[in-house]
Order: sequence, then structure tokens, then C-alpha cells
Amino acid sequence: MTAAIFANATGIGGAIAVFRMSGSDIARIMCTLTGGMPAPRRASLRRLRDGSGTTIDHGLVLWFPGPASVTGEDYAECHLHGGRAVAAALTKALIALGARPAEPGEFSRRAFGNGKLDLLQAEGIADLIAAETESQRRLALDQADGAMSASIAAWRNELIGLMARQAALIDFADEDLPPEVERAMLRDVACLHHDITNAIAGGRAAERIREGIEIVVLGAPNAGKSTLVNALAGEDVAIVSEIAGTTRDVIGVRLDLGGVPVRLVDTAGVRLARDEIEAEGVRRAEAAASRADIVLLCAASPDFAAPSVPDNRCVLHVATKADLGGAIPAGSLPVSARTGAGLPALIAAVTGEVAALVARGAGPSLPRPRQIACLRDMAAALERAIGVAEPELRAADFQEAANALARLTGVIGVEDVLDQVFSSFCIGK
Repeated sequence: MTAAIFANATGIGGAIAVFRMSGSDIARIMCTLTGGMPAPRRASLRRLRDGSGTTIDHGLVLWFPGPASVTGEDYAECHLHGGRAVAAALTKALIALGARPAEPGEFSRRAFGNGKLDLLQAEGIADLIAAETESQRRLALDQADGAMSASIAAWRNELIGLMARQAALIDFADEDLPPEVERAMLRDVACLHHDITNAIAGGRAAERIREGIEIVVLGAPNAGKSTLVNALAGEDVAIVSEIAGTTRDVIGVRLDLGGVPVRLVDTAGVRLARDEIEAEGVRRAEAAASRADIVLLCAASPDFAAPSVPDNRCVLHVATKADLGGAIPAGSLPVSARTGAGLPALIAAVTGEVAALVARGAGPSLPRPRQIACLRDMAAALERAIGVAEPELRAADFQEAANALARLTGVIGVEDVLDQVFSSFCIGK
């Protein structure tokens, strides 16, 4: 027996309110609300009444008997007018009939528990709800649709086969099996390890899509950084002044660049600081540049002097205030944020760098740190298996790899991990 739960999945104040219900007692509750059970999987127009017979509203109701439902248990929906009073009346009636409001993610948690989706698909649903850009939507939809789960299921089958072959080598150690059998198995282990490491590498690009690309604008004081940030953002997000050192802290704005989420960051001018506040601003600017995915290194006309940046960053050299004249340094993109000259070329260059950073391979791309950690544990176990000679130790490494893969999809998992995943959902999911 599972408690009957409900949630207004559309929020308050829209034209239509959709109430979702799930649990073992939903059939009785729906019968009371609608005066009789509607036909399964067909929308029916009904008058909804509370337990005392008072009309709540007219609306569409749908009934999905379990286990053939989205949650794997009895499930229903009521589509009503979206006014606050209607929602309040239905909420009161449902509570009086024994249902309770759902916790965040509880519908998806029940679907997971009943085998309707695995943990990867559940996380994909959460990411789809939170998606702000086209690339985030596509990545999350692939995961929610089970595309990644299908690839991982293939890894699972390969690993099961390896474990079975290793068990045979242990059980028939006295049969003098030819060495080619073990060598062939180790080649297959190496191939699986290669696939996992490729997926780990692709996970960095997927993580950037999910979390966003960090682009830091760096330069000396009065290099036109804030003006450039405002021009790229299309709004005044940073204070612009002819007084050097106006920007004292890190200021960020979210952008959608070619369908990829980007955080564009303005920083304090980098120079030998004149006071403690400016020194802290310079330190923060340098720290932001060291963490950035892309650095726009600004140098202003006429001398185009610029500070140094970490060698491991992707750096685009921008010659700002190009409308004031001066010889543009080789390899720099001339830009005048005041006139707009050069901005399209700069945006195209940045968009190209962003696209390269989020380019994914053909295999599954897992964007969450938890998922990448599971893959790393699996890869480490397979690497150990390749390097050991004792069959029993290799079998133990295979088992560790299998446990890591099971944690990835939630076949086995720690309860606090599952609680953390599903608590991030919104009410009604």
C-alpha cells in the first residue's frame, strides 16, 4: 500500500490547473470526486464534487490503472480551471479524502522505485525542467528518453560477459585452457575501459552544457572591459566611467550564446594596486581568469598593453577602442564597443570557441559530477583488472566495476544519494 499523493503540476493562476494523483487509494478518491470511475486512458468531462457532494468545478479527468501508468501505480489527473479558489477547493477535498500533498520529486521517485525509469532518466527529467538553452534541452531530453541508459545497458552486458568468462577461467583452472582465451578476454576488458574513458572525457563537455561556460573579460584599467561586457550583454550590467579602477569586483551576467549557457564576467583592472580594496579586486580578477573556460584579454588603443594570463586558458586577444586608431597587434580582434565595429566578428569567434568546448562524441554524455564519479570508479576497477595476474583478484575488480555501473543507473544506491537527487525536483514531478 502506497499513500495517495497529489500535486498541482501547473502552479497557481494559469488558465488551466492540472492536478496529478498517484497511490493505491486513488481509485476510491476518484470515484468519490467524479461519481464513478471514468474509462481508463480516455479523457472524460466530469463534474467534480467533494466528499459532501458540493460541486468544485467541471473539468477533464483521466484514469490510468497501475502498473501501466507513469508511476507504476494507480494514477489520475484532473484538468480544471486555474483559479486559486478552484485549486484550494480541490486541495481541501483531496486532503479530506485521505490524500496528502506530494513531496518534491515524489512522483518521479515512485516511478523509479517501480522500474518505470532509471536514475539517469530521472536526473534527465530534472535537468529538462531546469533547461534554459537549446543545448541544455537536447542534452537533458536525450538522458530523459533513455538514450544514455541504452548505451550503459550495452556496457553492462559486456561486463556481465567478462565476469562469466573470468568465472569459467577460475572454475576450470585445471583444464589447461589455451592462453588465447585469457588474452582475448583482456583485449575485451581494454576495449570496455577505452569506451568508459571516452565517456568520461565527453562528460566535461556535457557538464559545461549543463552548468554553463565561464567567459572572463580581463585587462588593465580603462581597457574598455565594462563597455565591452555591456555591448555583448545588450544591457548596462557594469558601470562605465573614464575613471580608472571603477570596477572593483567580479560582475557576471548570464547569456545564451549559440544555444549554450554562458556567464560573461567583468573584472577589475589588473595593475599594481593602490589600496587594499583595489588589491582584492585584482586578486579576484586573476582568480576568475584562472578558473575561466575562455578569457577575453582586452588591450586598449593606442598602446594595447595587456596583463598575462594562465597558459592553460583559451584566450582571445581583443583590441578595444579600435575607433581611436593605433596599430592593431597581430592576432587581435579589433573592436569598438562604442560604434559596434568588430562586435559581430568577436561574437562569432567566441561562439566558435564555445562550440568547440561543448563538442561531444558519439557515446553517452553524462553531465553530473555524481555520474562522472561512477564512471571513474568503473574505469579504475577495469584498469586494475587489466594489470593483475591473479584470476580471483581480477574477478573482484570486475565486481567493483559492476557495482559502480549499478550505482550510475540506481540499480543499487545509497538512500541519501537518492534523496538528494529527487529532492531537487519541483513539486508535481
